[in-house]
Amino acid sequence: MTRITRRNSRARASSTSDGDKPVNPNPRTSIPVGGGRGFSWILNITLMILLPSVLLLFLIGLYMKNNLVNPVRESIKPRVVTPFPAPKLMDLPMFQGEHKESLYWGTYRPHVYFGIRARTPQSLLVGLMWIGVKDGRYFMRHVCQDSDELTTYGWTHHNGRDYGRQVLVDKKLTLTTSFLKLKEKESGYGGDWAVRIEAQSEALNEEMKEIVHLFFYVADEGGTLDLGKGTSDIPNHHILASGSRDDLGSWQLHLESKDEFEFHYAGFKTPHIHNLSDLVQMNLGTQARKIGRLQLSDTSDYGPNILVFQISAMISFKADIAFVSKSRGSTSRTEERIRSLTGDSLTGRLEQKQRQFYDKFQRCFDMSDELDSEAITVGKASLGNLLGGIGYFYGQSKISLPPSSSFVPEDNYISYWPAELYTAVPSRPFFPRGFLWDEGFHQLLIWRWDVNITLDIIGHWLDLMNADGWIPREQILGAEALSKVPSEFVLQHPTNGNPPTLFLAIQDLVCGIKKNKFTASEISDISIFLRRSFVRLDAWFKWFNTTQSGKDVSTYFWHGRDNVTTRELNPKSLSSGLDDYPRASHPSEDERHVDLRCWMRLAADCMSSISEFLEDSQTGKEYNLTAKLLSDFELLNQMHFDYTNGAYFDYGNHTEKVRLSWRMVEAAGGYPTRELVREVLEEPVLRLVPHIGYVSLFPFMGRLIPPDSWILEKQIDLISNKSFLWTNFGLRSLAKSR
Repeated sequence: MTRITRRNSRARASSTSDGDKPVNPNPRTSIPVGGGRGFSWILNITLMILLPSVLLLFLIGLYMKNNLVNPVRESIKPRVVTPFPAPKLMDLPMFQGEHKESLYWGTYRPHVYFGIRARTPQSLLVGLMWIGVKDGRYFMRHVCQDSDELTTYGWTHHNGRDYGRQVLVDKKLTLTTSFLKLKEKESGYGGDWAVRIEAQSEALNEEMKEIVHLFFYVADEGGTLDLGKGTSDIPNHHILASGSRDDLGSWQLHLESKDEFEFHYAGFKTPHIHNLSDLVQMNLGTQARKIGRLQLSDTSDYGPNILVFQISAMISFKADIAFVSKSRGSTSRTEERIRSLTGDSLTGRLEQKQRQFYDKFQRCFDMSDELDSEAITVGKASLGNLLGGIGYFYGQSKISLPPSSSFVPEDNYISYWPAELYTAVPSRPFFPRGFLWDEGFHQLLIWRWDVNITLDIIGHWLDLMNADGWIPREQILGAEALSKVPSEFVLQHPTNGNPPTLFLAIQDLVCGIKKNKFTASEISDISIFLRRSFVRLDAWFKWFNTTQSGKDVSTYFWHGRDNVTTRELNPKSLSSGLDDYPRASHPSEDERHVDLRCWMRLAADCMSSISEFLEDSQTGKEYNLTAKLLSDFELLNQMHFDYTNGAYFDYGNHTEKVRLSWRMVEAAGGYPTRELVREVLEEPVLRLVPHIGYVSLFPFMGRLIPPDSWILEKQIDLISNKSFLWTNFGLRSLAKSR
């Protein structure tokens, strides 16, 4: 209080010194106006009352700012991670009920040699490992990778729903895995399933028989597991594990084998299921050092979420593993159901499914009598591998934010919303995840086999669309998928597209209806699907038409090429799908890409066909005009045709005189190192890019060349030239240099 009084006294003394009133030489003795306790005392009392109130109001305001205002601002995320504002396709009734349950369990883990999971975010996972030998050393086989050097592996048969047969050849060891799904009245959601594992060897001499070490495991992404009691009331049966889940009810995992084998187990509790191979190898290594044998420890962490079962046996060996679930309130026929999924009963069911696969293959693809048995076997394996490679993924994509974004995340990316994806994959060892442009090609085959699977897959992809109409081209969802991707390829860039190949499959469906290729029920499903998906397809087309357009009307170019790199001879165009196809040497906005122009023509034509099918004449008219513009032969030739070579080319800022040269550059830590660096020997100019290959053939493949044009004949000459594009194994992606 004294300090406040002094401040006020000084203020008054200062103010009166410049005015008419005399200055009291001793401020301490000055008598305040009003006498008695004075003005200062009243002011002090007022401040004592007001300060706590002001402080309280300040704290209330601060609380409201931090807890009420900020969350609202934080919830307003960038459009790039905002879902498209339309009803989801996967909410359609056709994808619920029996359809959804029939696809619940499957071999939906394409990145491992054999794996099963359910189409749910937190699933039971099942898989197989075994010990292989390479260069005299033991290696665990689990995740598909070329470095394992298996002679062959793949599905010889798979129907996409409830049956598959796979053969894996690892040196002298041949493993056959068969999968069968069965729905009983008492089963829990999704039904029961069985796995048969058969091990054979090239060694025919009894004295040279080898031991095979198999590791079958079960993991729960959202709970814990109970170790089985081992023995069962059924002869030759063992209860491996059990548990209970909200979606399934109670469940049990049984092992049946009439062959002799040695059994061990280990239980782990870890959030990192994708590192399971390492856990098993560490356990085996510890045991090998302790007792000198390759066997699991027969121990388990408390409350494990992974159980691994080791089965060691002399080859030849066969074992059946049965999963049975029980719906709540059902009567128990567990023993009968297990018997139907093992032994002779399973053999009969697998043989029946194989015959059904053969019969349906003949019906769907109308095999010609001229094809030999080897060609038909390859065809079945191609279909089987495609269907057997379908996976289910759940997680959040990582999206790169543009520099202009006002949203500042903690990392260099922002997460997409949590999403699921049911999709085929282009490669089990290299790309065991969803790729947007691959999927359209996959569905050209799959719809002929099972159109409902095709609609389900396309629906999942279209539901990944954001508010701008963009779909991330590479879907890296979940820890298992992420573990297979180099860090530099994880982020998805919202400026970059991918060929809209889903229009290929959708166009096929519309044409198939016109040609009476579907049943009445299938036509109804396709019609409902197209009606709901149209708004998303329209947004997708418009996203391409606005973000990938070139400087001139009806020109387009793939965004995302690196225009500052010095490490590439010709900067890659990952967004085009043809990653290393040579484009203009110096990426710029002046580029015109002939393949993207043809994709846009296809998409516009497809949208026109859908509009016509849905009787939307106005929208159909607009898309028909766009398709005609992009089909204009003279305009196409003006933009992309080279009369000297008789071929269609890209256009851009280009020079052929570039090379990679060894240069000394400064590496991390200031140490010099040699690297290949691009050297430009001639200034680039705007011109056609003189490289003949797949891109050059897009107008031919898109049927944009009139039948009476000499240009059509020239394309056929280029294709059929054996020293240029043609080989006995298909066309070269890039022609041999002349």
